[in-house]
Amino acid sequence: MNKNSFQTIFDCGSSKVRAGIFNKNNKKEAFYAESEFFIDQSNLELKIQKIITSFEKDTNEYIDNINLMVDSSKMFSIGISIYKKFDGSRLRKENIQFLIQEAKQQILKYYTDYNIAHIIINNYKIDDVDYYYLPDEIKCHFISLDILFICLPSSLVVNLKNTFSKSNISINQIICSSYAKAINYKDNFSLFKNISFIDVGFNKTSIITYFNNKIISLNILPIGGDHITKDISKLLKIDLEQAEKLKINFEKNKTFLSYKDFSLEFLEKIICARTEEILEKCLAFIKLNSTIVDRHKMILMGDGSKILDSYFKDKIIFINDIDFLEETKEDVCQSGFKLGMGLNKQEVLVKPKKQINQGFFEKLFHFFK
Repeated sequence: MNKNSFQTIFDCGSSKVRAGIFNKNNKKEAFYAESEFFIDQSNLELKIQKIITSFEKDTNEYIDNINLMVDSSKMFSIGISIYKKFDGSRLRKENIQFLIQEAKQQILKYYTDYNIAHIIINNYKIDDVDYYYLPDEIKCHFISLDILFICLPSSLVVNLKNTFSKSNISINQIICSSYAKAINYKDNFSLFKNISFIDVGFNKTSIITYFNNKIISLNILPIGGDHITKDISKLLKIDLEQAEKLKINFEKNKTFLSYKDFSLEFLEKIICARTEEILEKCLAFIKLNSTIVDRHKMILMGDGSKILDSYFKDKIIFINDIDFLEETKEDVCQSGFKLGMGLNKQEVLVKPKKQINQGFFEKLFHFFK
């Protein structure tokens, strides 16, 4: 194999690690791996190294860098509109880059404990005309950009970089998992102008809202599947491991529960109550960020949403049209791979700083490939 012919993606969740390695020259050649469920992350390095060893055996290629997918209960999105007057001459990419850099510095000034993971240009308004992408060869007197930044806590980024560095692996790009998955899946729901992807994870729930194919916001609830487990543990007075088994096996194998000293109806009420709370809070965010709530499609995804199979979905009282999207490790890793390859034309790809001398913009951005 040629060196660096593969791209490796790691999705590091709070309770599971997924990974995929893709041949950049042959899209059909890919390998995938997934760790077992865990609560204690103390052995995260060993789980990573096990997957790396497996991939190196599969591809006969040494892995020393990856793209990393990660979410956080403390991540957030923020929108900025920035404008500038010009003299009517042809608009150049460098003009746009200066505006993006100015907006980026505003974010970093006020959010010093965060890293910018994604910079998305939702709209170019040039002389009062809106454009989805930057037009070629256009003259300009006035331009404004609507930019959405998605940010992750710096401490999380540093900790993960240190964890991977122990396996002699550097991180090329940080990707927000829920955002990457929503980008990958939204084309399957092209009939809906208003759509939100609700990604229920272990200790957080992400709400990514789109309107007319443009991302409006990314909001975070610090509540996830682990909170349902803790509710079961507290109310039934059992340990967390037993509570997790009850949650997972409730509908799959009810005989598993037959010896327990409580009613199935009580367990059902515990699960439904917390789930309804999560969905209601998600809807509140959606209403804040969307002018039209009617006919708003909501897509549930993530491991934490698996409890919402057909049995529980019918028992939860909720007004909106909700679909459940069952994901595989292949789906998750492919989402990160596609985004990392620069297939989203609205996004400015932030490149990591290097030690060699580079031009100003080359160092900051890989813009409009």
